[in-house]
Amino acid sequence: MTKVAVVLFNLGGPDGPDAVQPFLFNLFNDPAIIDSPNPIRWLLAKFISRKRAPIAKEIYAHLGGKSPLLELTKAQAKAIEGKLNSGSEDYRVFIAMRYWHPMSAETAQKVKEFEPDEIVLLPLYPQYSKTTTGSSLWDWQQAAAKAGLFAPTYAPCCYATHPGVIDAQVDLLKNTLAQQKASGPVRVLFSAHGLPKKVIATGDPYQWQVEQTAAAVAAKMGDQIGDTVQDWAVCYQSKVGPLEWIGPSLEQELERAAADAVAVVIVPIAFVSEHSETLVELDIEYKQVADKLGVPGYARVPALGTHEIFIKGMAQVVESARGKNAALEPAIDLPQCRGQHACCPRGLPL
Repeated sequence: MTKVAVVLFNLGGPDGPDAVQPFLFNLFNDPAIIDSPNPIRWLLAKFISRKRAPIAKEIYAHLGGKSPLLELTKAQAKAIEGKLNSGSEDYRVFIAMRYWHPMSAETAQKVKEFEPDEIVLLPLYPQYSKTTTGSSLWDWQQAAAKAGLFAPTYAPCCYATHPGVIDAQVDLLKNTLAQQKASGPVRVLFSAHGLPKKVIATGDPYQWQVEQTAAAVAAKMGDQIGDTVQDWAVCYQSKVGPLEWIGPSLEQELERAAADAVAVVIVPIAFVSEHSETLVELDIEYKQVADKLGVPGYARVPALGTHEIFIKGMAQVVESARGKNAALEPAIDLPQCRGQHACCPRGLPL
């Protein structure tokens, strides 16, 4: 029986108030986030994490002082493992967080103890960016080499338009629209975490892939666009720092919705799990902005979580990635992306 280790990559989050500042330091000390050389990056990470820690602690206070991301990712891991093990092979799903425990070094040791014949690295980021999937893949390579983990390894770089993502998102969106029952026009806002424009300028495909995901969901909605839903737009949230970021911002779209007197339904199009950006930013902070602006209605679609269609899709992504050089042949068909962008580091399988 073939033993396959599946490693889920996610951002991670602090597991208590004392972990907030070190979590932020790990984030800003990542060269994929701040590309300055050391010791400049280390000093910047120290300064930024110390400055932002009090603000971040207030955010996590709404969530009981910690991020729910690990527990939610564990639920996804259990569901994906159950779906994969419906066949004859032995799958074990592990979790590797990028900026807080369990991180790649810890997980690589556990994977080695499992003694897998193959490894599939599954980013819980539908759209590829060097700041997310790219950073996690790089970190895993270092950890796996240090642990002496040399089993054949495959990594689907992205699955931005996979049916498991699109169909699950459509189901959640339709449910939210039905529950809202707005009396007037509704605009769907697909909100994703933003990035500095300079990252996109290097050829990072993230923004393009976010737009592809949103367009696929809108197309699948069919007649509801123009009937239940007046129109839709892609926007970005979570801006930090002085750099110019991709747009439009979610706040700009809320201002436009207020001017047009349309209600909004927010879809967290790049987040597959609930965390501070959904539970606090979207549910509390941006709702307050919308209320202040006079937007006539505000609702938010849940993250994909353990939605049955999404979990089935993730199992399909894992199965299709096995035995392939996913850097050259992604688990989904995005020929334009493959033609225009280097979605993954070359050299896979590892």
